[in-house]
Amino acid sequence: MRDADSELVKQCRSGSRRAFETLVQRYERPIFNAAYRMVDSLDDARDVTQTVFLKAFEKLDSFDPHYRFYSWIYRIALNESINLLNGRKHVTSISEEQASDWKTPEENLRTSQVCDRVQDALKSISSEYRSVIILKHFLGCSYSDISLILQVEEKTVKSRLFTARQRLREALLDSELI
Repeated sequence: MRDADSELVKQCRSGSRRAFETLVQRYERPIFNAAYRMVDSLDDARDVTQTVFLKAFEKLDSFDPHYRFYSWIYRIALNESINLLNGRKHVTSISEEQASDWKTPEENLRTSQVCDRVQDALKSISSEYRSVIILKHFLGCSYSDISLILQVEEKTVKSRLFTARQRLREALLDSELI
């Protein structure tokens, strides 16, 4: 994937809009998911996602091909999400989409309630800790990938993740989820 992304970036720099469309198609959903987990709003996550790709397109010449493209674009997404959160006065809760049609209404309600509580617990911890939880557990990034995305040492990632898990656990205990 790294070589494919590097080739697409190279083509983009040469003026290929098709190559950029391919990058957008490849990363739009993961960027949206990361943004949504950070900002807890579908509309804001859409705005962040759009801004991320606009900035990526504008700053493509500053991308260093020695690094992974997804690390670079995730970093833009996290920065945009944090900027949005810092600009907010308060965060509003949203309802989670139904998990699946084959579940009973009671199961859907329970799933929705659990998702809401987890999202509320995520909102209660700082963006510094929330971002490592999202990158590790929702996006499946490795420690080294998180290190690249957040531009911190790997041992800092591990330390932040440890603290983030503790804070998330405390928030979940306070909400009586676990």
